[in-house]
Amino acid sequence: MAGDGKTIGLYGFGAAAHIVAQVAAWQGRSVFAFTRCGDTAAQSFARGLGAVWAGGSNEMPPEPLDAAIIYAPVGSLVPLALRAVRKGGRVVCAGIHMSDIPSFPYRLLWEERQLLSVANLTRRDGLDFLNLAPRIGILTKTTVYSLIDANRALDDLRAGRFEGAAVLIA
Repeated sequence: MAGDGKTIGLYGFGAAAHIVAQVAAWQGRSVFAFTRCGDTAAQSFARGLGAVWAGGSNEMPPEPLDAAIIYAPVGSLVPLALRAVRKGGRVVCAGIHMSDIPSFPYRLLWEERQLLSVANLTRRDGLDFLNLAPRIGILTKTTVYSLIDANRALDDLRAGRFEGAAVLIA
């Protein structure tokens, strides 16, 4: 996870976050889900998977977070997540790609907040997760698209027309 704290924010509640939310809740962490502004369906989905709070990415959680993980490839979420974490909190950029991070006031890093990126996992990480998943009882939500419909899948992803993950099949 993103640290040793008990409160964790997940920005961009989609494919990875809907699984991580379940792992975090199983670990006894309080999950705060951040979705597109006004996406009440995704917020309801997050609460159904154990999130104690769900709101728009422009909202502040009801309490300071110990850590936040940003899955959405949106650089403007970085200053928002830094505002949401407590003194000594950590913000992790978890995607392979992200748009530029806008300028933000230094006070958002002040008080030993950390900003870091993680873009890859090890084989051991994967094996550990696969061993743990059955004990947790993870539920995944997928929407299947044929490979020829990949562009439609991307459009649906951007528009928030499905919950969880899109899966392309040949």
